Amino acid sequence: MVRMAGATPVFIPLRAKPVDGKKWSSSDWTLDPEELASKFNSKTKAIILNTPHNPLGKVFTNSELQVIADLCIKYDALCISDEVYEWLVYTGNKHLKIATFPGMWERTVTIGSAGKTFSVTGWKLGWSIGPKHLIKHLQTVQQNTIYTCALLTGRETPLQEALAQAFWIDIKRMDDPECYFNSLPKELEVKRDRMVRLLESVGLTPIVPDGGYFIIADVSLLDADFSDMKDSSEPYDYKFVKWMTKNKKLSAIPVSAFCNAETKSQFEKFVRFCFIKVSSLVYSKTYL
Repeated sequence: MVRMAGATPVFIPLRAKPVDGKKWSSSDWTLDPEELASKFNSKTKAIILNTPHNPLGKVFTNSELQVIADLCIKYDALCISDEVYEWLVYTGNKHLKIATFPGMWERTVTIGSAGKTFSVTGWKLGWSIGPKHLIKHLQTVQQNTIYTCALLTGRETPLQEALAQAFWIDIKRMDDPECYFNSLPKELEVKRDRMVRLLESVGLTPIVPDGGYFIIADVSLLDADFSDMKDSSEPYDYKFVKWMTKNKKLSAIPVSAFCNAETKSQFEKFVRFCFIKVSSLVYSKTYL
């Protein structure tokens, strides 16, 4: 998308800190401040931020976001902040909006998703929040690219009305444990912890996510037989998920699919599982 817009993407990976035998958490993966700063220059127009992060589940901390904010201000760069998993944050963590940091509102567009917020991923409906001078350009783009769920006639569509009602109902009961914004992360945290135990029980090394509903696991220690695969040049994680789908009837996503060419090799031993499943699946060892 960046290239289609005529820009040049510059990539920077999250890097893992040593864990010394402890459980691996998504918080152990960080941006190196000096490496990040080296990617900014007078030509930098924007940074794309994703918190909580997909596929890792990392929730960026106040200090990490401040580093990003300082660089955006220093180089007069925009921040496109993908926060579609903002309501799925687990115990001990807090979602922070970079747009609330000093000097960031006027340079930030925050992206949200109906599918991720209310677990209706078939509803291809989202929103953006930002200052008028940025949102007006998004309105121009939307008018020329979106042909469903759009205000083409000046009236809201049924899905937009349903989303507005869902927000209106749950915002009024934010202090209620049964509010969806409160109940869903509690429900998923139990499933996350169960998934961690299941993955460990079959010899995988999971990275415990602090947010979102995906979990990454290191599968490099499993003895998978890829001898019948024709394309030997494929990354390890691609081969593994094909092998697992065929032999174990379980699907996952290769993490290197999220990476650019330079960093694929760093992540090809990981695959991504989803734990927003019915409990009968998550609680059954046959799932793995």
